[in-house]
Amino acid sequence: MKNLVQLVDSIDLDSVISFVSNTSCGAVSIFLGTVRSHTKEKAVKKLLFEGYAPMAIKQMELIIAESNELYGIEKMAIQHVLGEKYVGEQVVAIAASAPHRQNAMDACTFAIDTLKKRVPIWKKEFFDDGAIWVSSHP
Repeated sequence: MKNLVQLVDSIDLDSVISFVSNTSCGAVSIFLGTVRSHTKEKAVKKLLFEGYAPMAIKQMELIIAESNELYGIEKMAIQHVLGEKYVGEQVVAIAASAPHRQNAMDACTFAIDTLKKRVPIWKKEFFDDGAIWVSSHP
Protein backbone atom coordinates (compact mmCIF):
# COMPACT_ATOMS: atom_id res chain seq x y z
CA MET A 1 0.00 0.00 0.00
CA LYS A 2 1.47 3.31 -1.10
CA ASN A 3 -0.85 5.58 0.88
CA LEU A 4 -2.75 5.64 4.15
CA VAL A 5 -6.11 7.42 4.34
CA GLN A 6 -8.24 7.09 7.47
CA LEU A 7 -11.13 8.67 9.32
CA VAL A 8 -10.46 7.92 12.99
CA ASP A 9 -11.60 8.52 16.57
CA SER A 10 -8.13 9.75 17.51
CA ILE A 11 -4.92 10.53 15.66
CA ASP A 12 -2.17 7.92 15.86
CA LEU A 13 0.84 10.05 14.95
CA ASP A 14 3.32 7.20 15.45
CA SER A 15 1.52 5.06 12.85
CA VAL A 16 1.36 7.98 10.41
CA ILE A 17 5.10 8.65 10.71
CA SER A 18 5.97 4.96 10.61
CA PHE A 19 3.86 4.44 7.50
CA VAL A 20 5.60 7.13 5.41
CA SER A 21 9.15 6.61 6.68
CA ASN A 22 11.52 4.70 4.41
CA THR A 23 15.21 4.57 3.63
CA SER A 24 14.87 5.89 0.06
CA CYS A 25 13.74 9.29 1.35
CA GLY A 26 15.71 11.94 3.14
CA ALA A 27 12.65 13.83 4.34
CA VAL A 28 9.46 13.21 6.26
CA SER A 29 7.28 16.27 6.71
CA ILE A 30 4.30 16.36 9.06
CA PHE A 31 1.34 18.67 9.46
CA LEU A 32 -0.55 18.23 12.71
CA GLY A 33 -3.76 20.16 13.30
CA THR A 34 -5.05 20.65 16.84
CA VAL A 35 -8.03 22.30 18.51
CA ARG A 36 -7.05 25.86 19.42
CA SER A 37 -8.35 27.60 22.53
CA HIS A 38 -9.83 30.68 20.85
CA THR A 39 -11.60 31.71 17.66
CA LYS A 40 -12.14 35.41 16.99
CA GLU A 41 -11.46 36.17 20.67
CA LYS A 42 -14.08 33.67 21.88
CA ALA A 43 -12.99 30.78 24.08
CA VAL A 44 -13.53 27.43 22.37
CA LYS A 45 -14.90 24.64 24.56
CA LYS A 46 -14.79 21.82 22.01
CA LEU A 47 -15.19 20.98 18.33
CA LEU A 48 -17.45 18.45 16.66
CA PHE A 49 -16.40 16.95 13.32
CA GLU A 50 -18.91 15.23 11.07
CA GLY A 51 -18.33 13.93 7.58
CA TYR A 52 -19.55 11.88 4.68
CA ALA A 53 -17.03 9.04 4.94
CA PRO A 54 -17.17 7.45 1.44
CA MET A 55 -16.64 10.77 -0.33
CA ALA A 56 -14.15 12.03 2.27
CA ILE A 57 -11.94 8.96 1.77
CA LYS A 58 -12.18 9.27 -2.02
CA GLN A 59 -11.27 12.97 -1.94
CA MET A 60 -8.30 12.37 0.40
CA GLU A 61 -7.05 9.65 -1.96
CA LEU A 62 -7.32 12.11 -4.87
CA ILE A 63 -5.41 14.71 -2.87
CA ILE A 64 -2.60 12.21 -2.33
CA ALA A 65 -2.53 11.38 -6.05
CA GLU A 66 -2.34 15.09 -6.89
CA SER A 67 0.38 15.63 -4.27
CA ASN A 68 2.42 12.86 -5.84
CA GLU A 69 1.95 14.32 -9.32
CA LEU A 70 2.93 17.82 -8.20
CA TYR A 71 5.70 17.08 -5.71
CA GLY A 72 6.99 13.56 -6.41
CA ILE A 73 6.38 12.25 -2.92
CA GLU A 74 7.19 8.64 -2.07
CA LYS A 75 4.35 8.05 0.42
CA MET A 76 1.64 10.07 2.13
CA ALA A 77 -0.68 9.45 5.06
CA ILE A 78 -3.78 11.41 6.05
CA GLN A 79 -5.78 10.81 9.23
CA HIS A 80 -8.74 13.02 10.18
CA VAL A 81 -10.94 12.63 13.22
CA LEU A 82 -14.71 12.48 13.34
CA GLY A 83 -16.48 13.19 16.62
CA GLU A 84 -15.83 15.53 19.55
CA LYS A 85 -12.40 16.95 20.33
CA TYR A 86 -11.32 19.34 23.06
CA VAL A 87 -8.72 22.12 23.22
CA GLY A 88 -5.24 20.78 22.56
CA GLU A 89 -6.39 17.52 21.01
CA GLN A 90 -5.20 16.48 17.55
CA VAL A 91 -7.73 16.51 14.71
CA VAL A 92 -5.76 15.97 11.50
CA ALA A 93 -2.37 14.51 10.66
CA ILE A 94 -0.73 14.59 7.26
CA ALA A 95 2.71 13.15 6.61
CA ALA A 96 4.67 12.90 3.38
CA SER A 97 8.02 11.35 2.55
CA ALA A 98 10.18 12.43 -0.37
CA PRO A 99 13.83 12.31 -1.37
CA HIS A 100 14.15 16.02 -0.53
CA ARG A 101 12.59 18.17 2.22
CA GLN A 102 11.01 20.89 0.08
CA ASN A 103 8.88 18.38 -1.83
CA ALA A 104 7.65 16.78 1.40
CA MET A 105 6.85 20.15 3.01
CA ASP A 106 5.10 21.48 -0.11
CA ALA A 107 3.06 18.29 -0.41
CA CYS A 108 1.82 18.64 3.20
CA THR A 109 0.87 22.28 2.65
CA PHE A 110 -0.97 21.43 -0.56
CA ALA A 111 -2.74 18.50 1.11
CA ILE A 112 -4.10 20.43 4.12
CA ASP A 113 -5.13 23.43 2.03
CA THR A 114 -6.91 21.20 -0.49
CA LEU A 115 -8.48 19.02 2.22
CA LYS A 116 -10.08 22.08 3.82
CA LYS A 117 -11.53 23.12 0.44
CA ARG A 118 -12.77 19.80 -0.91
CA VAL A 119 -13.22 17.07 1.68
CA PRO A 120 -16.76 16.74 3.09
CA ILE A 121 -15.85 17.07 6.77
CA TRP A 122 -17.69 19.74 8.72
CA LYS A 123 -16.68 21.44 11.96
CA LYS A 124 -18.92 22.83 14.70
CA GLU A 125 -17.33 25.10 17.32
CA PHE A 126 -18.78 25.24 20.82
CA PHE A 127 -18.49 28.31 23.08
CA ASP A 128 -19.95 29.31 26.44
CA ASP A 129 -22.77 31.15 24.66
CA GLY A 130 -23.63 28.66 21.92
CA ALA A 131 -22.22 26.91 18.89
CA ILE A 132 -21.73 27.53 15.18
CA TRP A 133 -20.95 25.40 12.13
CA VAL A 134 -17.78 26.65 10.47
CA SER A 135 -17.65 26.64 6.69
CA SER A 136 -14.25 25.72 5.32
CA HIS A 137 -15.63 25.12 1.83
CA PRO A 138 -16.09 28.21 -0.33
